[in-house]
Amino acid sequence: MELGYFSMPSHPPECGLKEGHDWDLQVLRWLDELDYQEAWIGEHHTAPWEPNPAPDLLIAQALLQTKKLRIGPGGFLLPYHHPAELANRVAMLDHLSEGRLNFGVAASGLPSDWTMFNVDGMSGQNRDMTREALEIILKLWTEPAPFTHKGKFWTVTKPDTMFDFLKPHLKPLQAPHPPIGVAGLSKNSDTLKLAGERGFIPMSLNLNPAYVSSHWDSVEVGAAKTGRKPSRRDWRLVREVFVADTDEEAWRLSAGDMMGRMMGEYFLPLLGHFGFKDYLKHTPEVSDSDVTVDYCARRNWIVGSPSTVAEKIETIYRDVGGFGVLCVFGFDYKHKPDAWRRSLELLQREVMPRLRHLGAELPKAA
Repeated sequence: MELGYFSMPSHPPECGLKEGHDWDLQVLRWLDELDYQEAWIGEHHTAPWEPNPAPDLLIAQALLQTKKLRIGPGGFLLPYHHPAELANRVAMLDHLSEGRLNFGVAASGLPSDWTMFNVDGMSGQNRDMTREALEIILKLWTEPAPFTHKGKFWTVTKPDTMFDFLKPHLKPLQAPHPPIGVAGLSKNSDTLKLAGERGFIPMSLNLNPAYVSSHWDSVEVGAAKTGRKPSRRDWRLVREVFVADTDEEAWRLSAGDMMGRMMGEYFLPLLGHFGFKDYLKHTPEVSDSDVTVDYCARRNWIVGSPSTVAEKIETIYRDVGGFGVLCVFGFDYKHKPDAWRRSLELLQREVMPRLRHLGAELPKAA
């Protein structure tokens, strides 16, 4: 099992845009120093708690300030990008990364974003647009012959050579393209079925482990369509994690600090508006009103001393049937930077050595 990082990025609404950007950049430098495998950066347009409309700006800077860390959008919201433009931009970014780029894609789930871009998310149009956009992007990268794609949402032409020297020529450095990751939230997730179907990296967002265990079923359903055999080694689980020297200190710095504030002011109310609090419950009998910050911290988060955190991770691993990468859910601790870096360091240096035995039995994808 390896370690990664998933950043929305999350910042409190009073945080300046550059101030938040600089914090995210600092964390990415730490991740590289601490030998984390990868980091994923989200895209959102209308959420003051998730102020990052252009993840590639942060990624481009971070690539210059890191050496080993794989970095990628987690993900580009495909309904809001012209697929030909994004194909060219990602290809260029892959070259700048010297092959360290991951390409995360998502369908977008915020109604306020849908409204801004005139996308009918309630009918599933955002998911249809995501599939079509990704099909076009991959075709532009891999189809050598000229073509015209006339889709439901976009018409894109890859022209033949014009005036002897003008032609589409931008392709990613990684062949045939950077690793593609997709994030899933709901049960029977369409995006996780797509991951299984196409051999993409499946990512399960930070929900109750008992609920997340159903996500692998979606991956396998998709894989069956194309005769693939997916590997749990590729499965990423995003979790809230805080490690400190003692359980008491970890609790105070997580539920009693920015993790608790963000969950209480933003994430829990957001899931409540969608009717998604069931995703956080360990059993359906729990009432929505009981799904509080304290409930999530005790039931879902991975918080405590190194020994406590190692036990919790192994329990989740066994409960869901195994996974390949644990992605730490990012929070804004620029007011206590040493505590956040210490948590990341303890997770890598003291927790992970206790878990090296996990994953040895997981087969590779076929």
